[in-house]
Amino acid sequence: MKGIILHGGHGTRLRPLTHTGPKQLLPIANKPMSEYCLESIRDAGIDEIAIIIGGVGSNKVREYYGDGKEFGVNITYIKQEEPKGIAHAIRLCKKFVNDEKFLVFLGDNIIQKSIKDFVENFKNSDYDSTVLLCEVDNPSRFGIADVKNGKIIKITEKPKNPISNLAVTGIYLLTPLIFKIIDNLKPSWRNELEITDALDDLLKQNQNVSYERITDYWKDTGTPDDIIHANGEIIKKMEKKFEGKKERDVVLDGKIIVGKNSDIESNVKIIEPVIIGSNCKILENSIIGPNVSIGNDSIISVSSIKNSIIMEKCRINSFTKIKNSIIANNSDIKDEEGDEKIFLLGEGSKISL
Repeated sequence: MKGIILHGGHGTRLRPLTHTGPKQLLPIANKPMSEYCLESIRDAGIDEIAIIIGGVGSNKVREYYGDGKEFGVNITYIKQEEPKGIAHAIRLCKKFVNDEKFLVFLGDNIIQKSIKDFVENFKNSDYDSTVLLCEVDNPSRFGIADVKNGKIIKITEKPKNPISNLAVTGIYLLTPLIFKIIDNLKPSWRNELEITDALDDLLKQNQNVSYERITDYWKDTGTPDDIIHANGEIIKKMEKKFEGKKERDVVLDGKIIVGKNSDIESNVKIIEPVIIGSNCKILENSIIGPNVSIGNDSIISVSSIKNSIIMEKCRINSFTKIKNSIIANNSDIKDEEGDEKIFLLGEGSKISL
């Protein structure tokens, strides 16, 4: 069985963070979100994986994952020249799939439950597809499945009046039959080939589509708030670990993860869940947390940061309280006044307040 990770798209809702690279490389708990997808596929017993790349920063994806050996898989890269939709991207993989059943995983989906059982069930079934569904609070944002008597009756993309709250997640188990369906698809109003349309057409053809329900955590990380929320949930599931050094009067409240060669100076308070990378410095009188990740080689001084993601090599010397923010690599924030602000900063940003 083969695996496919979709790593393209423009990430317009996450600009300026995505001006210099794909959204799927944005870190959650100090690790690119698409790496969680790769690990999920690998841990389900699939080691032949195609990554679909396209758009800004495709070279960064190749640089990070390489041939896949470091991650215990073999990676093939397939270029999608234009953003023509998920179904179009899947169609590009026909040669790679080579008549095998396969798994498609959108690179910005975060799931904490193992999908191994779902994969095994599909391998041993005669279904043409198995779709993973999850209950959501805002169904008009997703493709929605109408389920009756244990069967999917219809799939509708972003309905104005949703018939259920069962969202089609970005995880699909498919057979090569889907390629014939895609070949007969017409573009949507977005001029894209929609995977929800393909699945609905597959349903109309033979009603041979099953579903599995995700009852654990699942998140489509399409917005900054989604990413920040997922960040906290992932950290909560990690093992507590302290590999750095700390001075006197440091308060570590709950689940804290600190990487190698990181220094926590005196009079610092860290409130769970928090992950701090390697070679960081958290200087005197800072308050970090709850729900904060700080990337490697960052320096935080006299700062209060909560519910935020600080990426690698950032310098923050700020009396301003930072909350609900995502601050990209190599950013620098300085100020001399106390206040409270929300930041969404692209790579290399420099702010003096």
